[in-house]
Amino acid sequence: MELFNIIDAIQANRIRITDHADEEAESDRLTFDEIYFSVFHGEIIKDYPDDKPYQSCLVYGKTFSGDPVHSVWAFNDENQWAVLITVYRPNSDRWINFRVRREKS
Repeated sequence: MELFNIIDAIQANRIRITDHADEEAESDRLTFDEIYFSVFHGEIIKDYPDDKPYQSCLVYGKTFSGDPVHSVWAFNDENQWAVLITVYRPNSDRWINFRVRREKS
């Protein structure tokens, strides 16, 4: 999956936000502007090519103030829509540089 496809979908307002993502954003006090900003300046750190019904990926980025954000996006190649599946503020105890998941001890 290519990040520019998700960015293009966001900019064209071809996005769907799942109820779960909406709840998680509210729980972690993240605005959608912050989430979109984190994608625009972020990077894909994990691909999930076999996810159904659409391939998905984990994006790492930062808010306007530099706080780390992880968001999981699916992308429908057919209609060029992106779906925000979930979003959260990653815990540094679980991630190395917020890019690599730590081994469970």
